[in-house]
Amino acid sequence: MSQPSTPIRQDGPPPVARWVVAAAIIGTIAIALGAFWLSFTALTDLAARAGIDPAQAWVWPLIVDGIIVVATISVVALSPYGRRATWYPWALLAAGAIVSIAGNAAHAVVAADSTLPRLLAAAIAAVPPAVLLAITHLTVELTSRTHPHTSGINEAVASAAAVNGTAARSRRELARQRHEAGWSNKRIAQQLGVHPSTVGRWLADLTQPPPAPPDGPHPPAGVDMTRSPDVVQGAAHGH
Repeated sequence: MSQPSTPIRQDGPPPVARWVVAAAIIGTIAIALGAFWLSFTALTDLAARAGIDPAQAWVWPLIVDGIIVVATISVVALSPYGRRATWYPWALLAAGAIVSIAGNAAHAVVAADSTLPRLLAAAIAAVPPAVLLAITHLTVELTSRTHPHTSGINEAVASAAAVNGTAARSRRELARQRHEAGWSNKRIAQQLGVHPSTVGRWLADLTQPPPAPPDGPHPPAGVDMTRSPDVVQGAAHGH
């Protein structure tokens, strides 16, 4: 007789409250827009001074600062897949940040008032791109913390496997529980260390209806099928 399944315990800190995340995102978006605008105007003027057509100069800061935003999101999204998956977004993020900060500093040196030291002007101009980099990463990190942590998932799966018999069965049951809680197949796969298609196959197997019993003659009411064949045959014919 199989023993009942033990509840899966989730370790780790609780998720960040959604209202906290919403308030923080509103503030970070406002700061990011201000930082982006300051960096955008400086880099646009620098591109025009470098010989780019003024009608097209505005595209250059979009490319430079856009890399920072896209690379930051990519780093956080690919972090569950290890360093091999994140090294390229990290490289793009570093390159975009260096170019943006250097460009803003160079523009400050070129366009600064003569009464202000050039080094100080460069340091002030480097603040907006640095803030844009930090605030974008903060926003992505906040949104990624709105879901419950399951840092102890491997221990929970091992405990369930010891009770139910096999690790595969406990992982399938855990996948079913997560699916019923509204988790996506991709998120379940990340937590269990399998491919999303594996999770989909598990859920399909768990939701299949049981096979129908084979057709055949049914014993008469009151006949005990555990008795010997002769006794059952006699009871069926009324003897």
